[in-house]
Amino acid sequence: MRDPSSLPGWLAARILHIRPELMVIDKPAGLPLDPGRTGAPSLAEWLPLLQLGKRHLPQPAHRLDQDTAGCLVLGRTKPALAALNALFAARRARKTYWAITTGRPQGSDGVINAPLRKISTRQAGWRMESHPDGQPARTAWRVLGTAREAAGDLAWLELRPETGRTHQLRVHCAALGCPILGDPLYGTRPHPAGLHLLARAIALPETPETGAPIAAEAPVPPAMAPAFARCGA
Repeated sequence: MRDPSSLPGWLAARILHIRPELMVIDKPAGLPLDPGRTGAPSLAEWLPLLQLGKRHLPQPAHRLDQDTAGCLVLGRTKPALAALNALFAARRARKTYWAITTGRPQGSDGVINAPLRKISTRQAGWRMESHPDGQPARTAWRVLGTAREAAGDLAWLELRPETGRTHQLRVHCAALGCPILGDPLYGTRPHPAGLHLLARAIALPETPETGAPIAAEAPVPPAMAPAFARCGA
């Protein structure tokens, strides 16, 4: 395995954890995992650099929305990738997110259980909605801090999804009455710093294919830091 220090500095700084079987990177907000029709940058362009002498390109073991920053796990061997996929499918990966929301939920902690389904219209495109016929979706939440501002209260939430549905945290926060700051799709205006949602931490158990347990944390992106600081982060 080549030394990660051989990478460009901006990319080496994105590696939160690395071992022969896998790596955890800090994905920036706005970077999609897959190439799009517009030809805009995507994670796929980073993978040859992140190969670092391995036989195969590293591959994401789970999904992270384009607008979400933070911890993303990549498998570096086929056995490790298969084992990681199985961990995420079995919900054995412990994911922790931080969000800044507009408004604050009732109470200091709780669990929201709201099934989700995808809807689409020609005019508005697609989005997720809470519906009894949707797929099961559960998120545990707790308030870590708050701020009172002239434009309205902000809250700093810790979110622990027990399922991994598309846009789950965004829809669940909106269902709590406090949509995520910078989320125009589910209830707030666009924000210059974008969506204030961070995949803060990931914890994985030991497996024969991936080795010892892993715990990694992503820092708060500079663009989001002022809102987190106002809430006490």
